[in-house]
Amino acid sequence: MTINEIQDEIIEEFSGFDDWMDKYQLLIDLGNEQEPLDDKYKTEQNLIDGCQSRVWLQADLVKGENAKGEEVDVIHFSAESDALIVKGIVALLIRVLSDHTPQEILDADLYFIEEIGLKEHLSPTRSNGLLAMVKQMKVYALAFSEKCKN
Repeated sequence: MTINEIQDEIIEEFSGFDDWMDKYQLLIDLGNEQEPLDDKYKTEQNLIDGCQSRVWLQADLVKGENAKGEEVDVIHFSAESDALIVKGIVALLIRVLSDHTPQEILDADLYFIEEIGLKEHLSPTRSNGLLAMVKQMKVYALAFSEKCKN
């Protein structure tokens, strides 16, 4: 699936709820369904700056397939947070961006954040944390794209 197809799927899932308490519950459920991050990745280096709660993000360049079935390098993200809603937010970001090429991640317009109303329903500190998570994922993509060129 493309990044935009995944975003559209998320928008569809969230559109089934009118009440933001239900949407928060969906976020919490998504976070709880996520695989726990291996303790070896819970390092100072993997902590995201700018988040009120603690969020660890691990990125690995692995072999994957593009839409044509060709083998390509993709970034696999894994993460964890000590806050339930933040864990759900990072789970959404991983769902959208993980296992795509560095260039696809760099080119991605993450419109789903606006579409599901996430930005306007987060506290300013959580909103800053969301931006910090997106920024860190794009920084990894940039670093890996440079590595792939060499």
